[in-house]
Amino acid sequence: MRPLPRPAHLYLVLTYLVLSAMPFFPLLVGLPVPRPGQVLGVEVIAWIAAWALFKRPAWFHPLLLPAFLALPTELYLYVYYGQGISTHHLGIIAETSPAEALEFMGSKVWLAGAALAGVLAWWASSWRAALRTRELDWNDRSRWVVLAVLALAAAVFAYGKKYGIAPEPVPAARARSAQVHLVAAGKATPAPAARPAALPRLPHWARLPVELDAFARSWPFGLVARGVDFYKERVYLAELNGRSAAFRFDARQADPDKTPDVLVMVLGESARYDRWSINGYARQTNPLLEQEQNLVPLQDLITSVSATRLSVPVIISRKPAMQSLKDGFNEKSFLTAFKEAGYKTFWLSNQISFGKFDTPVSVFAKEADRVEFLNLGGFTTRSNLDEVLFEPFARALADPAPKKLIVLHTLGSHWNYAHRYPARFDKWTPSLRGVDKPVVTDDAIEPLLSNSYDNAILYTDWFLAQVIGKLKSPDKAATLMYVADHGQTLYDKSCKLAFHGHNTQYEFHVPAFVWYSDLYGERFPGKVEQVRRHRKARLSTENVFHTLVDLGDIRYPDERLERSIASDKLKRHKRYVDSYGWADYDNARFKGDCREVIDKGTPLPRR
Repeated sequence: MRPLPRPAHLYLVLTYLVLSAMPFFPLLVGLPVPRPGQVLGVEVIAWIAAWALFKRPAWFHPLLLPAFLALPTELYLYVYYGQGISTHHLGIIAETSPAEALEFMGSKVWLAGAALAGVLAWWASSWRAALRTRELDWNDRSRWVVLAVLALAAAVFAYGKKYGIAPEPVPAARARSAQVHLVAAGKATPAPAARPAALPRLPHWARLPVELDAFARSWPFGLVARGVDFYKERVYLAELNGRSAAFRFDARQADPDKTPDVLVMVLGESARYDRWSINGYARQTNPLLEQEQNLVPLQDLITSVSATRLSVPVIISRKPAMQSLKDGFNEKSFLTAFKEAGYKTFWLSNQISFGKFDTPVSVFAKEADRVEFLNLGGFTTRSNLDEVLFEPFARALADPAPKKLIVLHTLGSHWNYAHRYPARFDKWTPSLRGVDKPVVTDDAIEPLLSNSYDNAILYTDWFLAQVIGKLKSPDKAATLMYVADHGQTLYDKSCKLAFHGHNTQYEFHVPAFVWYSDLYGERFPGKVEQVRRHRKARLSTENVFHTLVDLGDIRYPDERLERSIASDKLKRHKRYVDSYGWADYDNARFKGDCREVIDKGTPLPRR
């Protein structure tokens, strides 16, 4: 009979099994695990590779320390936000000071400390077990066979990355069908691009049998992939920031004795102009904003592109709309202009800071004196509601700095709409609340989707009214500007489009307004008069930077007051939108129920 394994062996093996089970923890909290078989297969191969490379656990166990330390965070994020550690979360951790972390955790800091002490003790005791045992060493010749197979697999993978993998052959019948379809559609099949002289592609069967994201979701080795992604994001951010590092506006206050005390810029999300009752919508989605006498809705403001990462840079900087499809910009945002004029600046966000949809925005956000990204849940079911911004906003208002600019970046009415408001705002029913994984292309769900969207706008109305309420003070010259980054197409009538990223009027025409306090109106009656005068002007998000800086009564050498609605020098400019090229919005027709923007002339090419 073989001897039973010693307790040290069992403890070590169970430790590794527990670590490897982490990707399947979501099942315990009712969440799905995509492609579990692939994740399990990746983990088995990764453990075999580690054991073969290092020969004994004692030699690779120290490398597992980050996985032990990350374990409580991974569990916390799954329990409260339904997702694991991402580049966004790594960014928040990297940029949060100890003082901010203590403030965030509050009384839970002791629990966090106990969890940290526990995993450190677990790691140390399991390493001690690994050091004490030699029975788990891989000493026979099979180790070299495995290493050879791993080396061959790595070489094949590297070759495929360099020279590509041939696509799977298409059966003749399918090929003929595809050709007929293309001819019937009137589209010519493009000739394949000539390949440079190189080694041949790998055959299609050499493609990896698993998705690469399965490795990133594995544990503990997948943390390496997440760390690499985070590093790439940091490098990308640094490159974008480096382009404008030396830029200055040379901004100054026009009259140091007469300045606005507080300016607030609210960046909305996925808000559609025609669903706001202050803009004429039949449902009363803005009952609170309608009562604000000092609020001036801007009736004809458009965004040039219907995606946050592309539209927000145009809103907050002087980046031209027709450069919005290009990453990076050589200038800084209005945050730097206000800083140069003596304002303390705050960027408070309920969006995320890292990831392919967000880095161009976060580069500008980092110009602020104080930056807080508060959304740990991304755009998921468990994301924070926008009211999470109230506490940091109150702290910003209480800051002793005499002049402040505060940016609030909201989650607004981003999909899933029913997740953007609490139950008390579920006014129009039936809604999507309680509907698991709604299929937006199902005609039957259209009224639920529409009701949920209106409920989300109703919550945005309440949120904005609370922010304005905090600015109302007889001794505070304050002004607030709200602009949505883009709108939404809602899969209504015969339109078969949903969300954003399309070329519809619903996504280009966005709600916007300016609000001012009584004292601001007394100090700057001319600016208020011009804002009211221009409420029906044809505007775009290219006007926002110039308007906000002008509302702050800030001057700089190459200012363009002809773009500010607070100036009597305002002039119309051509408004281009990304629709089959750069289409002239004011020389366009709106096609079908989707109201696609179609230039009556020839759109300018994207460059």
